[in-house]
Amino acid sequence: MNISPETLPSIVEELSSQKTGDDRGVEEKVFELFISLLDNGSIRAAEKINGKWEVHAWVKKGILLGFKIGALRKVPASSPFSFFDKHTFPTKELSLENNVRIVPGGTSVRRGAYLAPGVIMMPPSYVNVGAYIGKGTMIDSHALVGSCAQIGERIHISAAAQIGGVLEPINALPVIVEDDVMVGGNCGIYEGAIIKKRAVIGAGVLLTSATPVYDCVNEEIIRKSDSGSLIIPENAVVVAGSRGIPTDFARLNGLSLYTPLIVKYRDSRTDARTALEDALR
Repeated sequence: MNISPETLPSIVEELSSQKTGDDRGVEEKVFELFISLLDNGSIRAAEKINGKWEVHAWVKKGILLGFKIGALRKVPASSPFSFFDKHTFPTKELSLENNVRIVPGGTSVRRGAYLAPGVIMMPPSYVNVGAYIGKGTMIDSHALVGSCAQIGERIHISAAAQIGGVLEPINALPVIVEDDVMVGGNCGIYEGAIIKKRAVIGAGVLLTSATPVYDCVNEEIIRKSDSGSLIIPENAVVVAGSRGIPTDFARLNGLSLYTPLIVKYRDSRTDARTALEDALR
């Protein structure tokens, strides 16, 4: 079998439809090429093509192939600490040449996640397989970047923020955060939400594909697109808000529902408050 970067997508598709163990040697060889390309950023779970984000379902299938053929082992084998995972997904190997800062204190990055030069990870934080993180982005303490999430350049993912993983369904877009976005502390971005360039997501905001976002500037409600993704517009400043429940019981008891609100679009004052410090990088 001719296994090369060019033939890899079709081979992964073929192997993912077969029973594991039909040809373990081929499976291991294919997966090793696949995970090395995913690890160095040569292939991605999703890409922007002609201005539109598209998922590469075969890449997700390649990740799932790794789980199918992986055996549960102690990782790393010589460590006194008890970590157990599929042998196909060890922690990512980094060196000074990668120009990535990982501050001591419990941070972990799985192999198959790409970290561009200039990325900073504060302790403890975690990046899962298939994630892609662009240049100059900071992942702050207690933050999570889930499977296949696509994170752009010069982003600050603040402390305790959760960027959800979307490995399944296969054809579903992962969470996407474009360049120069600010994600506030304790945020949760899930289910393939897309945050466009230079948006600001205020502390405590929760976004899922089913979350309606009330744009108070343009007086409209943003709902998930035909592709199933919730898209936050460029430069939008989103904060946590609430809206009343139109029932007598709710009014009697002062009840309301959480909702994210776009209260403004980014301006020079916003830029000053969210500016990234070059000295940190």
